[in-house]
Amino acid sequence: MYFTIPEESTTCFCDGLKDIRPDIQIFGGVACSDDITSDDSCVFSKTDGFSENSILIVFYGGEDFYVDSINVTGWKPLGRKFRVTKSEGSILQELDGIPAYDVYHKYLNIKNDENFFYNTLEFPLFYEHNDTTILRTPVASNADGSITMTSDMDIGSVVRISYGDPGTIIESIKHDSRKIAEFAPDLLHIFSCAARRTFWTDKEPTYEIEPFKEISPSCGFFSHGEFLRTNGNLNQHNVTLVIAAMREGEKKAPAGRMGRTDEHSLSKVPLVSRLATFISVTSLELEDMNKKLELVNEKLKTAAIIDGLTGLYNRKEIQSQIERSLIKIGEEKFSLVMLDIDNFKQVNDTYGHQEGDSVIIGLADILHNERSGHVSSGRWGGEEFMMLLHDTDAGAAAYIADLIRQCFANTVFPSIRPQTVSLGVTQAKAEDSLDTLCTRVDAALYKAKKSGKNRVVVV
Repeated sequence: MYFTIPEESTTCFCDGLKDIRPDIQIFGGVACSDDITSDDSCVFSKTDGFSENSILIVFYGGEDFYVDSINVTGWKPLGRKFRVTKSEGSILQELDGIPAYDVYHKYLNIKNDENFFYNTLEFPLFYEHNDTTILRTPVASNADGSITMTSDMDIGSVVRISYGDPGTIIESIKHDSRKIAEFAPDLLHIFSCAARRTFWTDKEPTYEIEPFKEISPSCGFFSHGEFLRTNGNLNQHNVTLVIAAMREGEKKAPAGRMGRTDEHSLSKVPLVSRLATFISVTSLELEDMNKKLELVNEKLKTAAIIDGLTGLYNRKEIQSQIERSLIKIGEEKFSLVMLDIDNFKQVNDTYGHQEGDSVIIGLADILHNERSGHVSSGRWGGEEFMMLLHDTDAGAAAYIADLIRQCFANTVFPSIRPQTVSLGVTQAKAEDSLDTLCTRVDAALYKAKKSGKNRVVVV
């Protein structure tokens, strides 16, 4: 496929070809002028002539026809990972919640001026898409801090700035040229991103494809974007070599010898490659440490508010939630249910503290099942528990309390007899403080205990 520079993203076009037969290879490039910043491009054919806004498609095939295709980048990820948090089509708006341009300015000191495009060519974004590595180059920076990219970048994608390392590029090309030579092609189609041409500033423009020259005849051009179907998905690439090898008939021994590239004439010293590797590795190690610290902090936060035995909120946390609810009492009613396991001292004295803990955990499990956005449950102390029921009046709270009472009475403890619980209920009033509210629900629980236990009392 030979494209003129598209006005819109090619993502929909690529997605539309997913259902083509899986054994069919698709490859190509976007034509561009000598000026890489220009939108001028054209395609032409004998049948349809010249066009500045078309896709020219050439079909190859036959019973004795073979084709293989690869893509080569050689660019290395550099530094930390970023997540695409806001984008719209090919407009990349935010990375990790900050304007995308700010990332290039902060980490590479690239200014938002007429040279932005040239300065970012060497540092495309590196990410995984459709199970393959994709490079995306910025086209322009915008006044709002967003960056126009060469194609869509999905929200949630994890990206890293990448860097063109000459040694890695040449080694990648050498490695893949050997694979192509084994295929023994009759012809190579080569599409090389124009950004790669600008990378080798002191070299002949086709310097990096020297290893392919003696494999077979070749044709192609410098492109404004490259296309290749990989694992059934057609992807647009940037800063990439796409090579399609074609052959008629059975594989023949490759003619000639592999071309050589003078490794001593590279445009940048190997030290840069080692520094890039060092930065990438240290960044990944820091990211890994930060993730571990986040997990530790989450565990510490949880430990500060959760009771270790029951997994319910501890007294400090449930008390804080009651205080916050009292502040909003004018906006939303709420009720408290206070619970106390009946005759709990006898359980500990008769069966031991381990069985006593199993009874406490049994009641906590019931309260866990009652937890939702409207109910918060906590261990108040010992065998006492407190429930905070949002948007609930005393009548509804009493109904829920009685269901809990019945459920606990029917809970089977293998080593001891069934147990019961007493419950006090009260609804918060506008004039309540934490002390008056807790005193009232405690009084309700006291009445439930004094009047025979295993019951609910509302005050």
